[in-house]
Amino acid sequence: MPPRKKNSQGNGTVPVMASKDTQLSSQLNSRPTVQDLQGDNHYAEVARKHWLKTKKPAKVKPQVVKDEIWDHLEKDGFAYGSLLILETLQILERYLWPGYDEDSSNHHVLLLAIIVNVKHRESLPAWTHFESRPAEFSSFFRRVLSMSVDTTLSQKIRTHFICFIIAAFESLDNGLVRKECAPLVSISIWQNLHSDGAREELFNSHLRLRKVWRAATRRFEQADAPAKAKLKFERAWLYSLMIDFLNRMYSTAGGDVGKDNALYCERFVELLIDLQSQLPTRRYVNTLILDLHVLPAIKLSPAYNDASGLLQDLYFLLEHYTRFPIEDHEEKQMSISEYHDAHCKNLAKLQRISFKNFESKLKILSLSNYGSLGQRDELEGHLEPLSDAELISLCQHLGMRTDFPSSSDVVQDRSFFLEALIFTYEGRPTFQESARDLTISPTEKILYEPGFLRSDDYNGSHPLALPKLNLQYLTVGDFLWRSFILHRCEAFYGIRKDAEEAIKRMQPRSSAGITRFDGSSRMAVHIQAPAVVDIAPPRVGEIVPSQVRAEIIIDVRRMAFNVRREWESLRPHDVVFLLAVHPLEKSLGNGSIENQNPADKMGLRCLRVAEVVEVQDEKGKPLRDNRPQDEDDEVRKPRQLRIILRLDPHAFKNDQDRKDKNKPDVYQSMNLLVRRRSRENNFKSILESIKRLTLSDVPTPSWLRDVFLGYGDPSTANYRRMSNRLKSIDFRDTFLNWQHLVESFPGRVLEPNEAESSSFDPPYVLEYVEPEPAEEDDRPSKKRRKVEDKKTEEAVETLKVSTYKPLNMGPYPMDATKLNSVRFTPTQVEAISSGTQPGLTVIVGPPGTGKTDVATQIISNIYHNFPAQRTLLVAHSNQALNQLFQKIIALDIDERHLLRLGHGEEELETDASYSKYGRVESFLERGSIYLAEVARLAASIEAPGAHGSSCETADYFNQVYIKPAWTKYWDSIRSDDVDVKQIIETFPFLQYFSNTPQPLFPSELSRSAALDIVQGCHRHINKMFTELADVRPFEILQRGRDKQNYLLIREARIIAMTSTHAAMRRQEIADLGFHYDNVIMEEAAQITEIENFIPIALQKPKDGELPLQRVVLVGDHLQNAPIIQNLAFRQYANLEQSLFLRLIRLGAPSITLDQQGRARPSIAELYHWRYPTLTTLPSVLQSPEFQVANPGFRYDYQFIEVEDYQGKGESEPTPHFIQNLGEAEYSVALYMYMRLLGYPAHKISILTMYAGQRALIRDVLNHRCKGNPFFGLPRHVSTVDKFQGEQNDYIILSLTRTSRPGYIRDLRRLTVALSRARLGLYVLGRRAVFESVYELQPAFEKLFARPIQLAIVTGEVLPCNRGIDDEVDSTPIVSVQHLGQYVHEMTKAKVAHIKAGEQQLPELQADKGADDSEDDDGVLEDDAGVLDDDDEDVKIE
Repeated sequence: MPPRKKNSQGNGTVPVMASKDTQLSSQLNSRPTVQDLQGDNHYAEVARKHWLKTKKPAKVKPQVVKDEIWDHLEKDGFAYGSLLILETLQILERYLWPGYDEDSSNHHVLLLAIIVNVKHRESLPAWTHFESRPAEFSSFFRRVLSMSVDTTLSQKIRTHFICFIIAAFESLDNGLVRKECAPLVSISIWQNLHSDGAREELFNSHLRLRKVWRAATRRFEQADAPAKAKLKFERAWLYSLMIDFLNRMYSTAGGDVGKDNALYCERFVELLIDLQSQLPTRRYVNTLILDLHVLPAIKLSPAYNDASGLLQDLYFLLEHYTRFPIEDHEEKQMSISEYHDAHCKNLAKLQRISFKNFESKLKILSLSNYGSLGQRDELEGHLEPLSDAELISLCQHLGMRTDFPSSSDVVQDRSFFLEALIFTYEGRPTFQESARDLTISPTEKILYEPGFLRSDDYNGSHPLALPKLNLQYLTVGDFLWRSFILHRCEAFYGIRKDAEEAIKRMQPRSSAGITRFDGSSRMAVHIQAPAVVDIAPPRVGEIVPSQVRAEIIIDVRRMAFNVRREWESLRPHDVVFLLAVHPLEKSLGNGSIENQNPADKMGLRCLRVAEVVEVQDEKGKPLRDNRPQDEDDEVRKPRQLRIILRLDPHAFKNDQDRKDKNKPDVYQSMNLLVRRRSRENNFKSILESIKRLTLSDVPTPSWLRDVFLGYGDPSTANYRRMSNRLKSIDFRDTFLNWQHLVESFPGRVLEPNEAESSSFDPPYVLEYVEPEPAEEDDRPSKKRRKVEDKKTEEAVETLKVSTYKPLNMGPYPMDATKLNSVRFTPTQVEAISSGTQPGLTVIVGPPGTGKTDVATQIISNIYHNFPAQRTLLVAHSNQALNQLFQKIIALDIDERHLLRLGHGEEELETDASYSKYGRVESFLERGSIYLAEVARLAASIEAPGAHGSSCETADYFNQVYIKPAWTKYWDSIRSDDVDVKQIIETFPFLQYFSNTPQPLFPSELSRSAALDIVQGCHRHINKMFTELADVRPFEILQRGRDKQNYLLIREARIIAMTSTHAAMRRQEIADLGFHYDNVIMEEAAQITEIENFIPIALQKPKDGELPLQRVVLVGDHLQNAPIIQNLAFRQYANLEQSLFLRLIRLGAPSITLDQQGRARPSIAELYHWRYPTLTTLPSVLQSPEFQVANPGFRYDYQFIEVEDYQGKGESEPTPHFIQNLGEAEYSVALYMYMRLLGYPAHKISILTMYAGQRALIRDVLNHRCKGNPFFGLPRHVSTVDKFQGEQNDYIILSLTRTSRPGYIRDLRRLTVALSRARLGLYVLGRRAVFESVYELQPAFEKLFARPIQLAIVTGEVLPCNRGIDDEVDSTPIVSVQHLGQYVHEMTKAKVAHIKAGEQQLPELQADKGADDSEDDDGVLEDDAGVLDDDDEDVKIE
């Protein structure tokens, strides 16, 4: 069957071609192929000769390093493809590092540093290889530092060293690296300040610094000669680099030398930005940068003014961090007013010194107001009268550096000192004021700014002017600003790609000045110019219109029904895009197309954002209630749609200003309306939420602040260090019995309460016994702390255990308490205990370890222990949230306290509705049920009146009839003389409770038991009236929105939503006054850091503090990370970083669940190397389904070699659409084989690494299996990325690639792929592609240990009694054709057997997959599986 192809048709006169930069990028990023690694490639031959074939670590020969490796790399210009080949050939692990010592050559050190850079650039583990030899690593690192300041080396070589140092400072979570980097940015670098007076001024401002300086000085004075030399080098290293960098900036060399020099300067500015953007490195470096006038020197340098734009953008980013409003030595962010006050204080100093020393010339400056003096032009004018010598003298009086080393090339003229003064005293807006001016509605000019386009061609060879998400942040505001900038870039990138795709599919063509569209797209439609129908006047204090409305009419007559329905389904606030597309006619084209702006190449003249207000039919009636229900509904099928839009008022104002200047009206040229998929098109509300947070001074809980920013001890937020730690916890149904309780606390002493026996049944209340305070120790603090820590480790924790009798809630089954049935492991119990306590809890859940059960039990414990607290549940996907919600429903949590916001609740396998809107109806439905019960209760006691007509009448009935009856009854039976018979006979509600499933009062009842039953009846009736009281506001409130908001802010105690919903509705929810006490996040490692933060800040502060008690993060950082479309934002800016991963890197206390219950132990061994402590639950070892073999298969898991099919391996019919027909046919044939043996279709899933392969497999399935009663379709056909969080009994995995490994080299994806199967895993691939990849070896060595031809066992069907370890003869399947023929013969035999036996055909399985959404033309761009590691420009979900 031919591979399924994307529509690759051209678009008329719009050129579709790769630029030279794109082609160069592709070459630089080309990944090594099997031929490169195993063929006659020079580096492969060197590797086989010197290290791959040897069993012992090879001895490194300097001549080999120089002649056979270095010289060839130098000849290639250090081509990145060659470096990738060497890295893949394990040159670092097998050759360079094992053979390194202090006598190694410089080329050896250079190669080590370069390969570390390659690993860092590829997001591969780089530093772990050095951990076994820390002394040698320190020697190597020192040599890198020494060579980095060696000016005799070429700039290209020194650039590699700077990249190595950048990677080191980005990896401060590694102890080895941190130990080497910390001295380079310590206070000792202040030895290089221009004067002792400058240091003294700093010491006087911050007295603590003087103590730190004295300690550093003392350490230097007491050191021996070698140590002194080392300390001298450390304090001079950064200063020397800065001086040399400024010399490079003032270099005028051209040609290749100039290019190398420019790249070096760009990388060095990147290093300075990284140092300035983290407080531990910034604290002393910032002072040195200011002292050396680095930024004024950069701005005046020839390199800055000759650069193409990147260096200027990097300069602005460096300036942003240098001027960031933070007190470096107090770790405190300045507010806008504090920042301006500090600036005014500096200006006052300038005025005092000017008046004192230059009164005659600077008198006006001394008397000017701060507002004018802070402006560049004003300040420059005031300083104009000073001579050059006086200007230098003024700088000296102000405490500024006025001389540089004699070796410096910085031009120290009047312009330089004037720029230094202006830089120091000029007023600048804060980051918040700058962010306020950034629009969240893109235009074509913004989308095609050079800075945005630069990220498209990112290949790692150059830095980018983007903020990075680092290990630490300066302040919460700094984190929010970075997140806003990066998410804005990511959103605009997606919009640009969607617009370009729509234009390409529409195929615009210009002829005689008229633009026509020869193609079509389901996401775009041709329109006439929009008509502006309403321009509302500006609000007070503003100049832009408060509202601009326009209407457009689209013709839907020729649209397919499903496409028309999508356009008709546009909702209010949906974002659409108005485009003016007018490509140049061929005859009018002039100039080289390569020099044109990308927008001009496509003919995109204008792009504007609009929001949908309403969709109407051709008669102007809202389409909401008049939409056709099916394709044949001609009566209500509109021919035209009128869409009312709200235009962006700022863009409209700018467009009108241009029109007033006789420029064309852009709205009259608009001819294309483009929409996006709803899940991708929520960018505006999300960016608005992030922007509002950035502009506000939102606090974080005080106990979480330092841990969030990455400062200090990361364990301070753990419950053991919290002042409000709970002394006792009611664990309710957490433990199944006493034995389970004892097993859950190994190494701890459990003391039963004095009133109880040695063991008793749950529920259990645990009291944490505090150890007796130790006697005061007068030893020095460090020694005392060590002794205390040792005592703490040795102390055995004691827990006092007590119990209580659970309350009788009533005689009906619905009143029975729902109990947990999971036997939690000790580690799970530890996680539950930590999550129930206040503070931060980080739970790492490897595959199949029950992290959802743990989260559910934490929620239940909080719900019952703290009735007044509210809990917010957040997950990345609706699927994960629904799984969590289903388990919550099964516990003893009142449904009226559950609330599910957003979409996704439709997929819950429950009869109740938990959406925000459905919950109002649910309340009223429950109210009607209880009112019926009230009527029955009234009838049972013969109370006249319609008491069940409303909640109000029910409350009256309760107050007048029920409560007095209870009071009278309790008074009559209070005496101990009243026996059981009297209790029963006088019970006033016997008639009401006559319908209980068992007798209300059994025979031979004790008095206490009878009273317990009566109290249960009392609670049942009380609950009925309590719930009616909760329903009553919904009878009073008239508007639906009021009812919904009341439900959110008053009734619900457990509120669930996705992280996307929280980001979209953050301001709306906070403005309602919504408050909560606890946040629990599922899939926390799959959520971007800002999406982790927003749920924490989803409420307004109380008394300047967010009233959060607990934050529980549940996830697995070793599985898939958040999905980011653009390679630059993902790798360079680290936008895929989650808060969960960052806390793990920072060393925050975490609990790793260590027993899996999903897979066979043999399958779990495939990913055990990623989780060293992971074991298998006894229930899995003992369960029959895990003990028997898979019928028809010799092995429970197997790697199956798939050779080229029809002469082809992998193919790429269109860019980034990877397919492999052989593996597609093999996977389907294997599925058919399993179905013929009796395997249920719903227990089989087919996974692949790429969306192109998924589409191909679906095509083959539809051709061979769909509608066939023998086969049907499997439960899932999905990419690995979309299948995270899911599992199935049997997994068929297609790796697809046959030339290079692809992105399965990302160990996180490999972990997900190998951990989805419970009973059987069959991996289709090409052995030669994966066996040479170092990172994959722990898993693939186990896979390759078994035969790589599918081993089948004949004569077996499901069920099977063969043991998993039983020896059995098997038959190898040698090819795709072999398996296909075998399945064909099996099918024929089965059909013949059925005909002969006159049996019915097997029941047809539902032909439904779990994730079948795709475009009509097969373009699965909304799937994360589209991308390869070198195919990063395709839109993903």
